[in-house]
Amino acid sequence: MHFSFIVILEAMMLASALSLDAFIASFAYGSKKIRIPFKSAQVISLICSSITGLSLLAGTILRQYIPDWLTITISFVVLFILGIIKLLDSITKSIIRKYSNLNKEIKFSMFNFKFILNLYANPEDADIDASKTLSPTESASLAFALSLDGITVGLGAAIGNVNGLAVFICSLITDMTAVLLGSFSGNKAAKKISFNLSWLSGIILIILAFSKLF
Repeated sequence: MHFSFIVILEAMMLASALSLDAFIASFAYGSKKIRIPFKSAQVISLICSSITGLSLLAGTILRQYIPDWLTITISFVVLFILGIIKLLDSITKSIIRKYSNLNKEIKFSMFNFKFILNLYANPEDADIDASKTLSPTESASLAFALSLDGITVGLGAAIGNVNGLAVFICSLITDMTAVLLGSFSGNKAAKKISFNLSWLSGIILIILAFSKLF
């Protein structure tokens, strides 16, 4: 399969946008002196990349049955809307934090969605046993929470003819780098810092959305 410069650049932009949440979460861990072992970082990278890869595969299959003009429209709308949502992400997270203690008795029999929302707003909560070390099992919970965006983005991007294999490979690299770099940077800071790059991933997704129109 041929990988041109544009294909690789597009894949790197998409993977980088998705990995920013992993960087922010890892920074939060590091700033609270919660260690993320290399194995746990691998689990996060693999789960996040695999979920994104599966959504890309689904989008590639759907693309075969959708007219070209419609694939462009769907891809633009999905990436643009998610980009706007990411720009407003800090507001969303503050609301989740504010109301995370309400209705604690409500539980879902098949999927604890409230836990995922709280984990997304407060990623350090994944260290359930308070061991100050994120185990592979705990990192899996975090990875699934961080992968929520990847499902939508992957599906929309693949419908818009993004190279799924290139994105998957780039995602493995960027997710691993984001986790390790975020943990290291947060550990050096060693204090709670308001650090939000959601606006940056939003801008990247919006740029990718408009690139589909040309």
